Amino acid sequence: MTLPKGFGSGGGASSSDVSKMIGRRIEDHFGIITGMFVALWLGTWGGVAVAVTYYPWAYPPPSAHYALTVLTIIEAIGYMLCVKVATEGTSKAKTYNGAIAGVIAAISVAVILTDCFFFG
Repeated sequence: MTLPKGFGSGGGASSSDVSKMIGRRIEDHFGIITGMFVALWLGTWGGVAVAVTYYPWAYPPPSAHYALTVLTIIEAIGYMLCVKVATEGTSKAKTYNGAIAGVIAAISVAVILTDCFFFG
């Protein structure tokens, strides 16, 4: 593999050279990924709330209940995979398991409470 000028020391690419070429490492972006997941879920919740409030003939409560539940499951799976891929191969891979479970549990409780209070 031919490296760009300034990378490598004669033989091959070291891991630090590859890191420099690829860009910043993302293993420390757990907070950003979590914040984006929560914002995404709030957007989903808001979209369902607006649909039920302003378009009840097109979006009845049972449909809203189903949509919120299914979309939350899909978003939670995506969040979990994003964090797992970002921390793959690092010493932090296992340290975030509890935080992931806590965030997903909190969102799950919010979905259950929303379904109980608003969709009946």
